[in-house]
Amino acid sequence: MLKATWRLVYLLLPVFLLAPPSYGQLPDFTGLVEQNNAAVVNISTTQKVAVNPVQPQLPEGLEIPEGAPFDELLKRYFGEGGPGAPGGPGGGEPDDAKSLGSGFIISTDGYVITNHHVIKDAEEVVVRLQDRRELVAKIVGSDKRSDIALLKLEANDLPVVKMGSSDELKVGEWVLAIGSPFGFDHSVTAGIVSAKGRSLPSDNYVPFIQTDVAINPGNSGGPLFNLEGEVIGVNSQIYSRTGGFMGLSFAIPVDVAMQVVEQLKSQGKVSRGWLGVQIQDVTRELAESFGMKKPQGALVSKIMPKSPAGESGIQIGDIIEAFNGKEINTSAELPPMVGATKIGETARLKVLREGKSVEVPVKIGALPDEEPAVATKEESSVGDKVARLNVAVANPSEEQREQMELPKTGGAVIMGVKPGPAAEAGIRRGDVILRIGDQPVRDAKHLGDIIQVLPKGKSVAVLVQRQGGSQFLAIKLKD
Repeated sequence: MLKATWRLVYLLLPVFLLAPPSYGQLPDFTGLVEQNNAAVVNISTTQKVAVNPVQPQLPEGLEIPEGAPFDELLKRYFGEGGPGAPGGPGGGEPDDAKSLGSGFIISTDGYVITNHHVIKDAEEVVVRLQDRRELVAKIVGSDKRSDIALLKLEANDLPVVKMGSSDELKVGEWVLAIGSPFGFDHSVTAGIVSAKGRSLPSDNYVPFIQTDVAINPGNSGGPLFNLEGEVIGVNSQIYSRTGGFMGLSFAIPVDVAMQVVEQLKSQGKVSRGWLGVQIQDVTRELAESFGMKKPQGALVSKIMPKSPAGESGIQIGDIIEAFNGKEINTSAELPPMVGATKIGETARLKVLREGKSVEVPVKIGALPDEEPAVATKEESSVGDKVARLNVAVANPSEEQREQMELPKTGGAVIMGVKPGPAAEAGIRRGDVILRIGDQPVRDAKHLGDIIQVLPKGKSVAVLVQRQGGSQFLAIKLKD
């Protein structure tokens, strides 16, 4: 028995000796940090903030005693010097507000990248280097839409980072951040790439890199490195319900950042391409209503007046499937492509229109300044009922047409919504229905006529105007 056991051990020994190495070993970041720490900087800014003259004041003759309970809170609330003192209520003199962030040096002669929101409204920007030098920086330019700012230091022979490419980044890859969270200089945190091409509600022109790297206030503007020691992103935002890190961090891809930097260097501002359309994702229900095999592309829900899209023949209801040969899976992929296209260049759009693919050439225009939001006016009228939708509708007034940028004729305003197909589709009070399927809605009565003859159990695309914007919703009638 003992001899048989030893024979089995002898036979299995080569298997253990030749076993593959474990894949659980973590990377060593020490060399990467040593090479790049000196090129990462701390940024502090000073803004002048006017003191609100209508602040609460202490009763006459009452002062805040030193060492009293809530002493510091009271001083912040009523002013450090008391009523009427400089910086206190009624003083009216501006106070200094400070903000902290991070940045990194990209050239030996002193160009520094950081975030727009770090230096926004700054009267003075001070950059602190690792060797403890503090230099006042000049703002070369700043771009709100990409959240990138470019600074210039009057210095030479500065340490610089090595620039990489965010296009080659892979989900699951290790990444590392260096910055100044809460003012703690040159703090290092690491994690992995969670996703690429993320679109955030307020940022249409940046396909963000999502990571689980610990990012906190003060990290903004700092670099995100790959394991080769190359900058592949600029840390910009976090998702948080507490104000602190919760595992969701977002960085601006370095390729996007450098395109912005080059324009800020050459012209002090950023120009972007513009189509002049409002788009949305194609849901499974909308794909069914348009006869598509799977939901993909960018659905055009509105065309701006005198826009490149309007002049080229793009139509509401078109689904943009490709831009200059690049396939579009979600609507978030289109704005960065258009924004990066040179103004005046003719782009080729592949669109799905009435079940057929059509190629439309569009001469790209310049993105205008941001348009102000248009508010809608609440109405109290009940309107006519559309039984199959369980809604009340009315014809838009002239004031509503002007406020909501509606066509001069057509459309039906939703005056009330009760549980039913319309509510399930997401239609709300105040929406204006402009089109059902491929039929434009002439007025409230015509809407009822169209709904009356629609088949049940089939998704139908409905175009609605809401708060100055348009979008398609899918309605499925049950009876």
